[in-house]
Amino acid sequence: MKVLGIETSCDDTSVALYDSETGVAENLLSSQVELHNNFGGVVPELASRAHLVNLLPLVDHLLQRQNLQLKDLDGLAVTSGPGLVGALLVGLSTAKALSMAADLPLVGIHHIEGHILANALTDEMVFPAMVLVVSGGHTEIIYMPEVGRYEKLGGTLDDAAGEAYDKTAKLLKLPYPGGPPIDRLASKGTPGRFNFPRPLQKDPRLVFSFSGLKTAVKLAVEKLPQPLTDQDVNDVCFEVQEAIVDSLCQRLFQAARLKHVKSVYLAGGVAANGRLRQRVAAEAQKYHLHFIPPERVYCTDNAAMIAYAGWCHLNEGRRDGLDLDSFPRGTLTSWR
Repeated sequence: MKVLGIETSCDDTSVALYDSETGVAENLLSSQVELHNNFGGVVPELASRAHLVNLLPLVDHLLQRQNLQLKDLDGLAVTSGPGLVGALLVGLSTAKALSMAADLPLVGIHHIEGHILANALTDEMVFPAMVLVVSGGHTEIIYMPEVGRYEKLGGTLDDAAGEAYDKTAKLLKLPYPGGPPIDRLASKGTPGRFNFPRPLQKDPRLVFSFSGLKTAVKLAVEKLPQPLTDQDVNDVCFEVQEAIVDSLCQRLFQAARLKHVKSVYLAGGVAANGRLRQRVAAEAQKYHLHFIPPERVYCTDNAAMIAYAGWCHLNEGRRDGLDLDSFPRGTLTSWR
């Protein structure tokens, strides 16, 4: 089965082809980082317009590279939410048009499910599993007994971990998105210079909070002599990253012990973070849990994960009609 995936939930335009016999045949992406960099974050209207310009040429390019026509496909999968509504509508409208033109089955994919199932593109998943979904817009813990069954056990009470990275980067005048430069500079930092909070450490709930951390970083930076030295920046990056990773790991393995799972997984853009992957690997070994991190190319928004998730749905006979709508927010629910 050949499934074309379309992902336009935020600021990256991506199309991919998943072949159930050979795996990911193609994964193309048009980045908008330069477009939004001067604003320190994504401007929704600009993102939507860029998707309008980029999406159909990417689809055409993919089909040409694979020597395929629309009629050679077996289905279409598109991110229906959550995300920026305007951006989602571009992808959804395009998928519906292609579905009608070639009489292809269509399925809408929850963006978070796509990120979770990106792990299956790296290695066969082991169940039951506990998944930490962590990105610029999401920080959630999801229990997953099998593909298609999901139970959200906890999440952030305020800001997402990725937002804490981005706001810190903006404060330190680092490029957007903030995760990669902070991860890189943290390796040069001096431990112990700053003491940033790890909120809710004694709270028995599976919840996160990063707003207090953002405030603490802002106050600490404002107290430093200006302009900041390179070592100042490195030291702030080190302690911010340690605080975020400490909070994430504590909750992930608290949940894993609660549900007696066999494996733990990372999903979302922050899953590419080197320190987080290192810490989760060490903790997983300690508790004898299976853990293989997703390939970094499948951590950020991409259509390969949507195409694969679409195959999972289509293979089980699930279809959506042309009345499929987008949604800006929405918890991942089970469909099996």
